Amino acid sequence: MAGSGSPAVVATDSGLVRGVLTDEYRSFQGIPYAAAPVGELRWASPQPVTPWTEVRDATQPGDACAQPAGIPMGRPSTSEDCLLLNVTTPRGGSNQLRPVMVWLHGGSLTYGAGDIYSPTGLVTRGDVVVVTVNYRLGALGFLAHQAFDAGASRSGNFGLEDQQAALRWVRRNAAAFGGDPRNVTLFGQSAGSFSACAHLASPASAGLFDKAIMQSGPCTAGWAPATTSSPRPRAVAQQEALALAKSLGCSDLATAAACLRAKPVSDLLTAAASLSDLGPVLGGPILPIDPAEALATGRFHRVPVIHGYNRDEERLRVWGLEVSGANCGPGVPTLPGRPQECPLTAAKYLDQLRQEWPGNAGKVAARYPSGRYASPSEALGGALTDAVWVRPTLDTAAALARYVPTYAYEFGDEQAPFFLGANQPSFPLGAFHTAELPYLFTVGYAQPLSDAQQALSEQMIAYWARFARTGDPSGPGTPTWSPYDGRHVLSLAPGAIRPMDAKAAHHYAFWQSLDR
Repeated sequence: MAGSGSPAVVATDSGLVRGVLTDEYRSFQGIPYAAAPVGELRWASPQPVTPWTEVRDATQPGDACAQPAGIPMGRPSTSEDCLLLNVTTPRGGSNQLRPVMVWLHGGSLTYGAGDIYSPTGLVTRGDVVVVTVNYRLGALGFLAHQAFDAGASRSGNFGLEDQQAALRWVRRNAAAFGGDPRNVTLFGQSAGSFSACAHLASPASAGLFDKAIMQSGPCTAGWAPATTSSPRPRAVAQQEALALAKSLGCSDLATAAACLRAKPVSDLLTAAASLSDLGPVLGGPILPIDPAEALATGRFHRVPVIHGYNRDEERLRVWGLEVSGANCGPGVPTLPGRPQECPLTAAKYLDQLRQEWPGNAGKVAARYPSGRYASPSEALGGALTDAVWVRPTLDTAAALARYVPTYAYEFGDEQAPFFLGANQPSFPLGAFHTAELPYLFTVGYAQPLSDAQQALSEQMIAYWARFARTGDPSGPGTPTWSPYDGRHVLSLAPGAIRPMDAKAAHHYAFWQSLDR
């Protein structure tokens, strides 16, 4: 279904869009899937787009949703006209509709935009259609103020509702781009993965996707302190919203809605910076129960799942401590040429353990002694990764595997590309949080892949695309990926894709013992 008979022009249900045509793919960017959430629509459920009559230019991405500066995969913005998506599809025709993959970006539900992740490699080598999505972030997406609890919808999950609106758009419009609206894979990383967990549990997401890939975002984390984007009890979220409203001079509940909607976006971003992570809100029609409970009781959408983690997730956080100067103090050496940056010392390592595990710091120090690692930073990264990411990922996979085909992985490239222009840390970051993304997308913030890493990228794309097509990632040209058996995951590293005992490698039994 293409308007004007041109492959660069496609008819959506809201009007014609003109994209970019290359020898290998077609790209359509900045397509609105919902009305701009401005004025009375700020902190309201997404509303339909007003159709357009002329051919809409879709050759450039639109604005990112409002967000502060802060991380390499973010884009500072004060725009609210941002409920946009981007569609990339192979250039050549096909006798069959292609699988559709819908990407939810990460960024702690505070940063990011869909167009930061260019899916051309995934599209051309995987022969799939990829849709990347913008959704409301931070306070604009997840503020749970009673003033906005109108009708059947309750506040706090507007960002999730945006994602659901985008998925409904895909069901209606995928075929126009050569995609199969009945074969949609929802995939995301970090906050995007936590969002996918929420959609597995949300009654409002029923029928909107057929498979899920969750990268570095376990559903059963118990929402440990180091995780982000975790669901909040409604009572807690409401108190945070009241505090934010008070800081903006909008304390009166009777006038709070109008008062808050009149505030400039820049003021909202400044006020929200003092809050902890603004994750989804439990209770109400969008997320009635915690995803962990949904998985434990089988009350989730039964679709095949890929779920995994990066081997050194929390080394990125430890590097953040180094860069922030949090490790510095009397007698602590600074990094050469960087007087405000200090490596983690053995004493500071023990302090961090006491902060993270006040009642069990000694046990953790005995299991992860800093002298056994090349640096205290690597010891802390190992303990945090195993506790906060690996154990809950394996628990999530086990819960899913009781009901649906489940494939678990560990991304383990020890030399994963680092951020362009960033100061090198005092220790190797290994397979840090976000490190797998350049293997699936073209991103502008990371160093280029080596030849060996490019080969791993090809294999990962083959797995992801084959799973989107059939629900089983295994096939010709890649090592067999068996369903999760309660212990073994597929290790993804250059020249070394093989099953591994994740529970043994990451001290699963030790972390489980701390619960007793």
